[in-house]
Amino acid sequence: MSDTPPETPDFDAMTRDIAEVPAVEVIVTVAVNLMSAAAVKLGLTEEGEAHKDLDEARKLVHALAGLLDASTTEISSFHAAPLRDGLKSLQLAFREASLVPDEPGQGPGEKYTGPVYG
Repeated sequence: MSDTPPETPDFDAMTRDIAEVPAVEVIVTVAVNLMSAAAVKLGLTEEGEAHKDLDEARKLVHALAGLLDASTTEISSFHAAPLRDGLKSLQLAFREASLVPDEPGQGPGEKYTGPVYG
């Protein structure tokens, strides 16, 4: 066994690093993470059914839609357009994966985006 204490993170350096990141980049990064997690929970990865959980996917898609709705005026269309396209794809995938699809306008995130039709 080693007698050296575990290395502690350099919180000052981490704070400096995050201070240099533009807000748009933070928003886009969070959105991409939500999209990726939703895709996994929708079973859209190579492992497919192993990680599929529509209840969890609903929460993630709804959170993504809320984030994009709230940040629309804060990020440019250059960033927003592909994120909105990805959101719509996830909403459609959710509708396809559901045994009993939600009524139009009642699916995950549709509170923010309006009804999504397949």
